[in-house]
Amino acid sequence: MDSIAPILRAVGIGVGTATSSVAFTMAIIALSAKMAKSDGIVTCDEIEAFRRVCAFPETEADNVRHVFDLAKRDVAGYEHYARQVGRMLADEPEMRRDVMEGLFVIAAADGVLHEREDRYLSEVGEFIGLTQAELGWIRSLFVAAEADPYTTLGLTPTATPAEIKARHRALVIEHHPDRLIGRGVPAEFITIAERKLAAINAAYDKLAGETGL
Repeated sequence: MDSIAPILRAVGIGVGTATSSVAFTMAIIALSAKMAKSDGIVTCDEIEAFRRVCAFPETEADNVRHVFDLAKRDVAGYEHYARQVGRMLADEPEMRRDVMEGLFVIAAADGVLHEREDRYLSEVGEFIGLTQAELGWIRSLFVAAEADPYTTLGLTPTATPAEIKARHRALVIEHHPDRLIGRGVPAEFITIAERKLAAINAAYDKLAGETGL
């Protein structure tokens, strides 16, 4: 276990509600920093993406920077934090997916999802409690070059035009920022919704062009 653990306990990891803003944000800081380090180099793009994803008051900037710098020293200990998040969000499957989406935003910030980053994200997803299907769907939203439009929409190639249209409508409603706000997602994750919607719409447009929807 690394030296970030006492800090996380002090600010409330595992204390109070699962979506406690301090506890949740601090968990994301630890996992984000270790994710950025997973390919051996923490880039400026990744740090900037972290700041966008994990918004925090300026009054907390020094504390956040301290935690991030401690966590980014190495990848060791990430399993503990991922399992801890999984326990905190045991009854919040949507929030577990939100966590992974935030990590993918940071991983993809430099335009490339490196093999070690991909492996780290896969293992974190497993420890958090995501299924392989959930992880694959999230990955398809952020790795556009490899994304299959059917996977992005959660469909199979046998889907009819009517099913494609219905699924697209349902996903747009499900991932609209207003809905995320309504279910209490921390503000830093609202910006991710725009990227998700862009991927969903791009997949739909691609299928529309191929099938003549």
